[in-house]
Amino acid sequence: MTINAADRRSYALSLLRLVSGLVIFSYGTQKILRFPYVETVPPSFSLSWIAGVFELVLGFMLLIGFRARAAAFVLSGVMAFAYFLRHAPQSFFPAQNGGVSAILFCFIFLYIAAAGPGPLSIDEGWKRPSPRS
Repeated sequence: MTINAADRRSYALSLLRLVSGLVIFSYGTQKILRFPYVETVPPSFSLSWIAGVFELVLGFMLLIGFRARAAAFVLSGVMAFAYFLRHAPQSFFPAQNGGVSAILFCFIFLYIAAAGPGPLSIDEGWKRPSPRS
Protein backbone atom coordinates (compact mmCIF):
# COMPACT_ATOMS: atom_id res chain seq x y z
CA MET A 1 0.00 0.00 0.00
CA THR A 2 1.39 3.36 -0.98
CA ILE A 3 0.39 6.72 0.39
CA ASN A 4 0.11 9.44 -2.20
CA ALA A 5 1.44 12.98 -1.78
CA ALA A 6 -1.98 14.47 -1.00
CA ASP A 7 -2.51 12.00 1.84
CA ARG A 8 0.95 12.73 3.24
CA ARG A 9 0.21 16.47 3.17
CA SER A 10 -3.15 16.07 4.89
CA TYR A 11 -1.68 13.89 7.65
CA ALA A 12 1.19 16.36 8.06
CA LEU A 13 -1.44 19.10 8.47
CA SER A 14 -3.10 17.05 11.21
CA LEU A 15 0.26 16.64 12.90
CA LEU A 16 0.98 20.39 12.67
CA ARG A 17 -2.45 21.15 14.18
CA LEU A 18 -2.01 18.59 16.94
CA VAL A 19 1.49 19.70 17.97
CA SER A 20 0.78 23.45 17.78
CA GLY A 21 -2.47 22.90 19.70
CA LEU A 22 -0.63 20.95 22.39
CA VAL A 23 2.07 23.61 22.75
CA ILE A 24 -0.38 26.54 22.95
CA PHE A 25 -2.56 24.51 25.36
CA SER A 26 0.47 24.02 27.61
CA TYR A 27 0.97 27.80 27.74
CA GLY A 28 -2.63 28.11 28.89
CA THR A 29 -2.30 25.42 31.56
CA GLN A 30 0.77 27.19 32.90
CA LYS A 31 -0.93 30.60 33.08
CA ILE A 32 -4.32 29.45 34.36
CA LEU A 33 -3.82 26.10 36.10
CA ARG A 34 -0.21 26.72 37.21
CA PHE A 35 0.91 23.47 35.61
CA PRO A 36 3.74 22.95 35.01
CA TYR A 37 4.67 24.96 38.06
CA VAL A 38 6.00 28.49 37.62
CA GLU A 39 6.99 31.06 40.23
CA THR A 40 4.71 33.79 38.94
CA VAL A 41 1.47 33.72 37.00
CA PRO A 42 -0.41 36.65 35.52
CA PRO A 43 -2.91 38.36 37.81
CA SER A 44 -6.51 37.27 37.27
CA PHE A 45 -8.30 39.15 34.51
CA SER A 46 -5.13 40.85 33.23
CA LEU A 47 -4.50 40.78 29.47
CA SER A 48 -1.95 37.99 29.89
CA TRP A 49 -4.39 35.97 31.98
CA ILE A 50 -7.17 36.45 29.41
CA ALA A 51 -4.74 35.30 26.71
CA GLY A 52 -4.10 32.25 28.90
CA VAL A 53 -7.82 31.46 28.93
CA PHE A 54 -7.85 31.63 25.12
CA GLU A 55 -4.75 29.42 24.98
CA LEU A 56 -6.26 26.91 27.37
CA VAL A 57 -9.73 26.58 25.85
CA LEU A 58 -9.01 27.14 22.16
CA GLY A 59 -5.70 25.29 22.39
CA PHE A 60 -7.57 22.21 23.60
CA MET A 61 -10.15 22.60 20.84
CA LEU A 62 -7.33 22.82 18.30
CA LEU A 63 -5.56 19.85 19.86
CA ILE A 64 -8.55 17.56 19.39
CA GLY A 65 -9.66 19.16 16.14
CA PHE A 66 -13.05 20.39 17.37
CA ARG A 67 -14.18 23.56 15.54
CA ALA A 68 -10.53 23.80 14.61
CA ARG A 69 -10.84 26.45 11.89
CA ALA A 70 -12.59 28.93 14.20
CA ALA A 71 -10.27 28.15 17.13
CA ALA A 72 -7.19 28.59 14.93
CA PHE A 73 -8.48 31.86 13.50
CA VAL A 74 -9.11 33.35 16.95
CA LEU A 75 -5.76 32.08 18.24
CA SER A 76 -4.05 33.67 15.24
CA GLY A 77 -5.54 36.99 16.28
CA VAL A 78 -4.54 36.46 19.91
CA MET A 79 -0.95 35.80 18.83
CA ALA A 80 -0.91 38.85 16.54
CA PHE A 81 -2.28 40.96 19.38
CA ALA A 82 0.38 39.59 21.75
CA TYR A 83 3.13 40.28 19.23
CA PHE A 84 2.14 43.86 18.49
CA LEU A 85 1.24 44.75 22.06
CA ARG A 86 4.12 43.15 23.94
CA HIS A 87 6.99 42.40 21.55
CA ALA A 88 6.94 44.87 18.66
CA PRO A 89 7.37 48.00 20.85
CA GLN A 90 10.72 46.63 22.09
CA SER A 91 12.25 46.20 18.63
CA PHE A 92 11.25 45.72 15.01
CA PHE A 93 13.08 42.38 14.76
CA PRO A 94 11.44 39.27 16.29
CA ALA A 95 14.83 37.76 17.18
CA GLN A 96 15.57 40.82 19.30
CA ASN A 97 12.14 41.48 20.81
CA GLY A 98 11.40 37.91 21.97
CA GLY A 99 8.38 37.56 19.71
CA VAL A 100 9.52 34.70 17.49
CA SER A 101 7.07 32.17 18.93
CA ALA A 102 4.16 34.64 18.86
CA ILE A 103 4.67 35.52 15.20
CA LEU A 104 5.21 31.89 14.17
CA PHE A 105 2.11 30.76 16.06
CA CYS A 106 0.14 33.59 14.44
CA PHE A 107 0.91 32.35 10.92
CA ILE A 108 0.68 28.65 11.78
CA PHE A 109 -2.81 29.20 13.20
CA LEU A 110 -3.78 31.35 10.22
CA TYR A 111 -2.69 28.52 7.90
CA ILE A 112 -4.70 25.95 9.89
CA ALA A 113 -7.75 28.24 9.78
CA ALA A 114 -7.45 28.38 5.99
CA ALA A 115 -6.42 24.76 5.32
CA GLY A 116 -8.62 22.99 7.86
CA PRO A 117 -7.80 20.54 10.63
CA GLY A 118 -6.66 17.57 8.54
CA PRO A 119 -8.07 14.04 8.58
CA LEU A 120 -7.19 13.21 12.19
CA SER A 121 -9.70 15.50 13.88
CA ILE A 122 -13.18 15.49 15.34
CA ASP A 123 -14.31 17.92 12.65
CA GLU A 124 -13.30 15.52 9.86
CA GLY A 125 -14.68 12.52 11.74
CA TRP A 126 -18.13 14.09 11.74
CA LYS A 127 -18.00 14.55 7.98
CA ARG A 128 -17.45 10.87 7.24
CA PRO A 129 -20.53 8.69 6.81
CA SER A 130 -20.98 6.12 9.53
CA PRO A 131 -20.33 2.50 8.51
CA ARG A 132 -23.89 1.53 9.59
CA SER A 133 -25.66 3.83 7.12
